[in-house]
Amino acid sequence: MLNPNLDSIELTKDDYERYSRHLILPEVGVDGQKRLKAASVLCIGSGGLGSPLLLYLAAAGIGRIGLVDFDIVDFSNLQRQIIHGTSWVGKPKIESAKNRILDINPFCQVDLHETRLSADNALDIIKGYDIVVDGTDNFPTRYLTNDACVLLNKPNVYGSIFRFEGQATVFNYEGGPNYRDLYPEPPPPGMVPSCAEGGVLGVLCGIIGTIQATETIKIILGKPNTLSGRLMLYNALDMKFRELKLRPNPVRPVIEKLIDYEQFCGIPQAQAAEAEQQNNMEEMTVTELKALLDSDADDYVLIDVRNPNEYDIASIPGATLIPLPEIETGDGVSQVQELVTDGKKLIAHCKMGGRSAKALTILQNTVGIAGTNVQGGIRAWSEEVDSSVPTY
Repeated sequence: MLNPNLDSIELTKDDYERYSRHLILPEVGVDGQKRLKAASVLCIGSGGLGSPLLLYLAAAGIGRIGLVDFDIVDFSNLQRQIIHGTSWVGKPKIESAKNRILDINPFCQVDLHETRLSADNALDIIKGYDIVVDGTDNFPTRYLTNDACVLLNKPNVYGSIFRFEGQATVFNYEGGPNYRDLYPEPPPPGMVPSCAEGGVLGVLCGIIGTIQATETIKIILGKPNTLSGRLMLYNALDMKFRELKLRPNPVRPVIEKLIDYEQFCGIPQAQAAEAEQQNNMEEMTVTELKALLDSDADDYVLIDVRNPNEYDIASIPGATLIPLPEIETGDGVSQVQELVTDGKKLIAHCKMGGRSAKALTILQNTVGIAGTNVQGGIRAWSEEVDSSVPTY
């Protein structure tokens, strides 16, 4: 529980009017609103989860909000990152978020940390705040945030989303578990698809983000029954909530310092393996592919290894859809073998080149079919060959 000196906090006439619906709640009242005004919250990320929680924390009267982000607003963000608007596309997310926060609550102090959170800066940034809210979307930053909160004894309000499912809990609060109790080891790189690969229902971010905001406010108010020790799982398609108990692992390693979290999660190793794989693989540019497609050549086969819904968005003329998951399970391998009869050359593409390289490696290793990877995939095709092809 946070224990500010409430005698030093004054509510203004504007505060009484602005927060009147809080003030008449016995569970909040004047003292509770003073706690909110005295509190400082650091939000790591101002994207899908950060957007709704920042809006509600600002509206609730949090006195100081810190933002950590280094990204810019993209059109693809607007489907779920509701703190940003079309006029902010191409501009820094934290500037966009600050503008919206101050529009909601001009009396909130907004601190901007336009940087990538790292082992070098995390402790310095986090130490100045009462509570940390994790709105990140990658494992290295989640482990980093967790470990820094443990070292500094800060509550860590956690949420994550993917497709139609989300989860939320509170870590490192009043002796409760931390992130390493839920995930002692990170999954292998690439095993868990990102939202950019698998998609996410926009409103799911709002549900999980507002739950994070709710838990943050409860901690500030000193209310019981937080999600500490409980992992809340939500399925939007089924409209069902369920809960799992979390307990501290008595034999978990003691966190004594921050480490190299990219290394811990196997990112450099995976990138090196991917680079070596692509170095040993024949590649072609999208302009070379266009020239081939425009020629009279018929000694090649072009396959698209993206998912069917991606193919429906955009496709390259003449490409045959064989999704990577089908190649990974072996079901698509025989289809490829049928296509490359009579010595035809195999060419593969995906969204940006990674999945097609993986598919070609599988085909080479399993049935000895070598192929050529299209650099940059259909994203490069849209940017360099045909701008009418939608990007996503």
